[in-house]
Amino acid sequence: MNVLCLWVSDYCFAVWYVACKLVCMCGGSAASEEAIRRQILMNMKTGKGWVDVGNAVIADEFFQAAMAGLEQLYVKLMQRSSTEIHMALHKIAMERDLFKVLSYQAEAAVAQGDFHRAYTCTLRCKDMLMRFPKMTGYLHILCYNFGVETHKQNKYEESSFWLSQSYDIGKMDKNSVGPEMLAKVLRLLATAYVDWDDQEYYDKALSAINLANKEHLNPSGLFFKMKILLKSERANEELLEAVMEILHLDMSLDFCLNVAKLLMDHERESVGFYFMKIICEHFKSSENIGKALLLYIDMLLQRKEELLAKEKIDEIIIGQRTGRQLTTELVVCLHNILWKKAARSFEVQNYADALNWYYYSLRFYATDRTDLDLAKLRRNMASCYLHLKQLDKAKEAVIEAEQRDPTNIFTQFYVFKIAVLEGNSGRALQAITTLEKLLEEDPKENELLTDRDSPVMLLSIAAHFALENGQQIVAGKALEYLAQYSEDPQQVLTALKPQDKIFLFIAALQKLGQSLNGEALNSDSRAKEAHWFRKIAWNLAVQCGKDLVTMREFFILSYKLSQFCPSDQVILIAQKTCLLMAAAVDLEQGRKASTAFEQTRLLNRALEQIHKCRHTWNLLKETGDFSSDPCETLLLLYEFEVKAKMNDPLLDSFLESVWELPHLESKTFETIASLAVEMPAHYPSIALKALKEALLLYKKKESIDVLKYSKCMHNLINLLVPDGVPSTELCPLEEVWGYFEDALSLISHTKGYPETEILWLMIKSWNTGIFMYGRNKYVSAEKWCGLALRFLDRLGSLKRSYETQMNILYSELVEALDRKKGSLFNEE
Repeated sequence: MNVLCLWVSDYCFAVWYVACKLVCMCGGSAASEEAIRRQILMNMKTGKGWVDVGNAVIADEFFQAAMAGLEQLYVKLMQRSSTEIHMALHKIAMERDLFKVLSYQAEAAVAQGDFHRAYTCTLRCKDMLMRFPKMTGYLHILCYNFGVETHKQNKYEESSFWLSQSYDIGKMDKNSVGPEMLAKVLRLLATAYVDWDDQEYYDKALSAINLANKEHLNPSGLFFKMKILLKSERANEELLEAVMEILHLDMSLDFCLNVAKLLMDHERESVGFYFMKIICEHFKSSENIGKALLLYIDMLLQRKEELLAKEKIDEIIIGQRTGRQLTTELVVCLHNILWKKAARSFEVQNYADALNWYYYSLRFYATDRTDLDLAKLRRNMASCYLHLKQLDKAKEAVIEAEQRDPTNIFTQFYVFKIAVLEGNSGRALQAITTLEKLLEEDPKENELLTDRDSPVMLLSIAAHFALENGQQIVAGKALEYLAQYSEDPQQVLTALKPQDKIFLFIAALQKLGQSLNGEALNSDSRAKEAHWFRKIAWNLAVQCGKDLVTMREFFILSYKLSQFCPSDQVILIAQKTCLLMAAAVDLEQGRKASTAFEQTRLLNRALEQIHKCRHTWNLLKETGDFSSDPCETLLLLYEFEVKAKMNDPLLDSFLESVWELPHLESKTFETIASLAVEMPAHYPSIALKALKEALLLYKKKESIDVLKYSKCMHNLINLLVPDGVPSTELCPLEEVWGYFEDALSLISHTKGYPETEILWLMIKSWNTGIFMYGRNKYVSAEKWCGLALRFLDRLGSLKRSYETQMNILYSELVEALDRKKGSLFNEE
């Protein structure tokens, strides 16, 4: 329906627009006075329509046409006027239309942001008000609207001008513009000055608001005056005058309290407290005086004026006894104020002071034994007593809390703490059991728990508290409930403290021992419990990454606990990982062992975990495809390292099956080679064979990884030619030569071979040649040194640094060989 009306309105406006254009086209210099008047009227209405729909540019065209029509009509009327009276009457009629057109043009100018044109049009209208006093109200509202619009646009200078004009025009006719409207204009004018946010305009704002209050007294005007005084940072004396003015004007209590809060919010405490004192005295007979006293107390406590606050509280207590009682709502507010103050003292560990404010709150409670807030108050007091080591008083407060609110989880939590501190294990177990049952109920029946007081956190705190106080059985029960309540072990770990984690480890071992003694091994509850503790132990192991010994113990514990869970794929994977990690830790510790005995012990223990892990791995492979799992390779490497370091006589037979494995990668063989010569192991022949296998695998690939190949070749040659001396025991010299040739061939046909490695090969081959020369093997010497030159030719940026020196040395070598030709027959 609204859409239809809007469409009809647009349609009518379009028709009016077209009609206006047609009328104007039909006119001319010969148009009659009546036709000109119609044109003027239609142009005015059409232009005003365009202004209203937001198109001031088009509107100006019609207003200009209306002005032209007025001039044309004026000429015609003057030509036929016979007397001065007729001329005056025609002139007045013309000016009335001129007033409207000018006001419409002012609207269009403001809409276009043309302040100067709007200003000019408005002042012309203002000058005409003496002849048209009835238009005063219209022009007053027009300027006010201009002021509102420009204020919204943050044009404070323009806004202040229009509002000043609105006020001046409104004063011209008090019959059409009342004092309330004038005060409203002045308040907005003061707002514009304040929003201008310049110190020089605060005085103008103050003058405007004072004038507004004289025109028509309004609470909002008085309050705004106080805000201006505070914003302009006036002296306290002026503020005191303003607050006294408020009292003399007999403002309401609520208004006075809002002013006091405003003063305190602007840190004018001296004036604010003085005003509050006067308010309490001025309204002492009011039935709402309690509201003022509570605000006064709250202000005093926030600013640590505690002695004066206590005096006011005592006044309220006396009033309660003498019949001037606070309403129920105000009593609740007073409790909130006192509890907030107590909480602030509690946070800074001033428990005696917190108790003092709780005692004040206690004095306002009736003897209603079902009051749950009183139970909460007693719990808070019990907490303070516990921190002050006043166990008897804490127990007394908790007993009363339990009488009033026994089904509250925090009540049972404090019952639990008291019982633990008294060493009453039975009572503590009863309380923690009750607490756990309450946690399972709808939280709406208790108090809503925050994250800080979540069930997991509450139970973990209970367990820690019992452990700290030597109640291990009670702590174990709390942890048992914790395990049942949470399905997320990581959440539990976050809540537990380090001491609790250690205790959890002990508790799990105890449970494991009970299971080994035959406690319902196959029951669902036992499996669920074992699964929960298994995950806890796993997560604890992960958290102990820097403490390898503790990490291993947790992994072994997780493995043992997993043996009481159904042996599915998930459990087998977990067992495999636990054993693999434990073996890795034992190997790492074995490498660092300070004595041979300690090393042997750790390596044997690692071997035990390796055998268990291999058995688990074989079971796991039956459950699915694990071809991408590196477990088998790791087990092979771990076992080889153990056997090599322990000098196992069966090492060769163990490796026979290894060499035949089809799925091993070059990296695995390189690792075997490294382990074979790592102290105390010394099996260079195994290392040689492994490196040969690695190189063979690199060559078989479609695309050779040059970097990995060069590193492997480096290790092989370094093994065969340590320190430039060929090791003929491992490999014949001809075979060593073949590896150099293989490297040179790859360098010649493949890009990316590291230049530092080429340089290293050049130096190795040269040093080998020099070694041969020293042994009188001159042919071999020339051969190896010639090989070095071939490597030299393959160098890049480093070639220039070595080329001259190498050629000179080689020339000297050749000359020396020529002098020793007869020695060639001495070479073997």
